[in-house]
Amino acid sequence: MSTHAMSSSPAGQQQRLRVWDLPTRLFHWSLAGSVIALIVTAKTGAMDWHFRLGYFVLALLMFRVLWGFVGGRWSRFSAFIYSPASLLAHLRGRAAPLHGIGHSPLGALSVFALLAALVVQVLSGLMSDDAISFTGPLATVVPGAWSSLATDWHKDAGQWVVIALLVLHVAALLVYVLFKRQTLVWPMLHGDKTVPSQLQAPMSRDDARTRLLALVLFGLCAAAARWLASLQG
Repeated sequence: MSTHAMSSSPAGQQQRLRVWDLPTRLFHWSLAGSVIALIVTAKTGAMDWHFRLGYFVLALLMFRVLWGFVGGRWSRFSAFIYSPASLLAHLRGRAAPLHGIGHSPLGALSVFALLAALVVQVLSGLMSDDAISFTGPLATVVPGAWSSLATDWHKDAGQWVVIALLVLHVAALLVYVLFKRQTLVWPMLHGDKTVPSQLQAPMSRDDARTRLLALVLFGLCAAAARWLASLQG
């Protein structure tokens, strides 16, 4: 697939632009489903599944970090790290046209906040020791005070931070649908966005070679998560 959008259409018309490559879309929906399942298993006491899902989310997060450097154009961190001036312009309704293609400045903050919260939650789980049925693989290699704090955070405040960020994420999607008449879900399903034809915007590469690279990277991340799980006490 070409890495740049075609711009031969007359001014005023629209064009389809590949924004979200398949690996990014699979990551997004896998993470969404897994986090919801983690919350459910934690609340219902299905801890065996909770542990398995935790390691799966760890593999997903490691993959996303790597994909943030080598993935499709709009999936790379460089595409949605914005300056304070860009964020302020967005809040004032004067964002640059290209900032509305991938993650907007405000959307980028939401993405980074959620990813950071999930990383902290997973790490705290790895360092947790509930003294009953679970000892994380990192609990024995960090100071006891750290393990105690990690356990308390993971079981209490940490999960509520994740839930709050998820609620805000869904609320933002509803705001876009109800007030801006934009549906952000569909592009994350089929990968394309409709943009003005005169907008010279690069496309995300999304071909067999890119997808094979993603598969290899995720395989390595899954292997690392599996190895870490084997150290669980």
